[in-house]
Amino acid sequence: MSRMIHRHFFRLFVSGLGLCLLIGIAVAQRRGGGHQKKNAEGIGPIYEVPKNTEDMSGKFIMGRIRFDVGMYAGRYGMHLGDNGYPWSHDYPGAGMHLMKILKELSRTDAVLDKYEPIFSFEDPDLYKYPFVYLCEVGYMNLTDKEIAGLREYCLRGGFIIVDDFRSPEQLANLRSHLKRAFPEYEMKKLDIKHPIFNCFFSIKTLDLKPIYGGGYVTRETQLPEFWGLEDSTGRLMMVIDYNYDVSDFWQWSDNPFAPIEETNDSYKFGVNYIVYALTH
Repeated sequence: MSRMIHRHFFRLFVSGLGLCLLIGIAVAQRRGGGHQKKNAEGIGPIYEVPKNTEDMSGKFIMGRIRFDVGMYAGRYGMHLGDNGYPWSHDYPGAGMHLMKILKELSRTDAVLDKYEPIFSFEDPDLYKYPFVYLCEVGYMNLTDKEIAGLREYCLRGGFIIVDDFRSPEQLANLRSHLKRAFPEYEMKKLDIKHPIFNCFFSIKTLDLKPIYGGGYVTRETQLPEFWGLEDSTGRLMMVIDYNYDVSDFWQWSDNPFAPIEETNDSYKFGVNYIVYALTH
């Protein structure tokens, strides 16, 4: 398969800025110096997913994947953002904040102050965007055409963050979808030595504290884990944040009550994911 999907993004040239700048940006956001979060309430009620009327593929922006939630649809509101469609959680603040951080830390020509475009895996315009976000996959219900699109997107060189899900049942749902799309590959658990955790920031540990409360089993089964799916060359096609929600920290980074250490760590993960995706 061709990996032409993001060669034109190889203009990426990361500058040598360190963690001090990252901390400064996060603090500035909390003091009102950064983009103010706009959640579902800020957007207003939306009962149809907005069409992508603007082609933003000339610069870098993170896309978002939508999907049918099937029998679970009645549990959520019919709007975008928190408490709305499961695949839209943390939209649009998380992505907008991450693009601002990326722009400050590198010379990436990132799109600022724009809502991320939303695609299904069937949408041919998806191939214009090499980096997408997919969340709440425990509720995901992909058609055969979407499965084919998922496979094609990844094998062409696209990269997916799979984020914000928990419980063995939700993990099993993701596995079943990936097995349909990639019968020849298996998910693998990543350790701290993997290049994705060392390609810009050197992330010191993956032993993060649980963020989801009570409920479904023991503390050990709630610990965050990082998984990946590689192609035949060993390139990660996706990183899977299990029992973790990195996007939630991006979303609330302008909240003065959010722990700054955890916010900074979440941006390290996000920037590393992007740099890895655009250089592999």
